[in-house]
Amino acid sequence: MTMISEPDVPAIELGHRETVPGKPSRARMIGVIAVGALLVTAVNVTAAVYLYRGVKDLKTIEARLDQLGQFEQRIGARIDTVNNGFQSRFETLDRQLQASFGRINGDVARLEQGQPVGASEPATGAPEPSMLGNTTVADASAVDESSGDGLPSFQRKVAPPGPNPSYQRIQQPDGKVYYKKIN
Repeated sequence: MTMISEPDVPAIELGHRETVPGKPSRARMIGVIAVGALLVTAVNVTAAVYLYRGVKDLKTIEARLDQLGQFEQRIGARIDTVNNGFQSRFETLDRQLQASFGRINGDVARLEQGQPVGASEPATGAPEPSMLGNTTVADASAVDESSGDGLPSFQRKVAPPGPNPSYQRIQQPDGKVYYKKIN
């Protein structure tokens, strides 16, 4: 093999390398990559911890929402029960008012025909049934029939109350609640 050598060119030594200006050394490059990987790993671990906590909190909130739904159903059922009671109470009062109006209309008709009204009924000062408190239809009937002389204060034209009707709760999208009578 032929070697061409020029006396002005310095000889190259194989053990020593010169660094090119502007190009980092390998050790520095490996260090920068290691620090970057460590930083990315720390960010991933932090994100995983926050994600785990978030999932745990989400499961807790879902469990509480499920309990809230059950609570809402129980409250709704109780409100429906109370509303059914009020509706049946109003119906009882309505029947009693209709019976009273019927009696009054009958008395007015008898007076117009010239028939005496007081012969079949006690005095007008007979006690009225109290609608306050916890009275029932049977209690109101007992008060009406105990006018003093054993005669009923008026003759009922209304059938005795049957079983309490049920009501269905209907909630419209705008938030209004209606109750529909179900037999």
